[in-house]
Amino acid sequence: MQYGLAFLYKNRPDDPGAELRRLIREEEIIVAPGVFSPSTALLAESMGYRAAYLSGAALTGLLAMPDLGLITLTELAAATRYITRVTSIPLIVDADTGFGETINVQRAVRDLEEAGAAAIQIEDQVLPKKCGHLKGKKLVPPEDMVKKIIAAVEARRKETVIIARTDARGVEGFESAVERAKMYLEAGADVIFPEALTSLEEFKRFAREVRAPLLANMTEYGRTPFITVDEFKEAGYKIVIFPVTAFRLAMGAVRKAYETILRAGTQKDLVDKPVEIKMMSRWEFYSLIGYNAYEEADKNIAEKAEELIERMRT
Repeated sequence: MQYGLAFLYKNRPDDPGAELRRLIREEEIIVAPGVFSPSTALLAESMGYRAAYLSGAALTGLLAMPDLGLITLTELAAATRYITRVTSIPLIVDADTGFGETINVQRAVRDLEEAGAAAIQIEDQVLPKKCGHLKGKKLVPPEDMVKKIIAAVEARRKETVIIARTDARGVEGFESAVERAKMYLEAGADVIFPEALTSLEEFKRFAREVRAPLLANMTEYGRTPFITVDEFKEAGYKIVIFPVTAFRLAMGAVRKAYETILRAGTQKDLVDKPVEIKMMSRWEFYSLIGYNAYEEADKNIAEKAEELIERMRT
């Protein structure tokens, strides 16, 4: 087997979205692990995964930032390009809220499509967005999200899949999530992603009411209980993502390595013996990066702005 540039720079499909659409049509279910670097994506492909998911939470975590929409389109496009350069499986890219309004969404779709994205996911939260399984989320009016979806569909030049995520379940309730999903489908979304459903029965009910290719998020430390791939398949879902699992476990492994070196002064036991790794929890990672300080800063600025406006009015 010959290596070198031919191996490092894979010949990705001319239209990765078309390949993902084929998988959606032909596969019973697509399991897309969360990747956050070219090496993790390459590992996923080598193990037989047919698609991968570039998680906003994992990518911002790699940059020691909270999942609040702080990453830029330039950074996301670069990360996408680095991954698609060395892999050939379709990459689903988490584009948060689309980096702005309709014109911004169109540029995001063009840039990410050029970087090799097979699918682009946008959500209906306002900025600063939050992890879909946390409290305090706010949603844009459904008509604003509909505009973004129309803009995304019109901007694509290939068969790039547009995934519309709705966070309505945790804000406005289940029925609102269904209603919004139907609007998003009518606007042209190819796949619907209902975030933070709270039971397998809710996933089944959503699939009965929203007749479309559906994506399920099987994250840890969230509102969704542990549900297996087979259970999602039986419930009618086409794609299941595990967005931050590998990143959290990797952080746990790095922590174990650093602890061992600090305690023993050698890494020998990490090489010669089985090592127990504890996944780093959401809350441990938030503490590490000072997540609460970001939210507090945003809150303080909002309060100062309100005080200033009130003072000017009186």
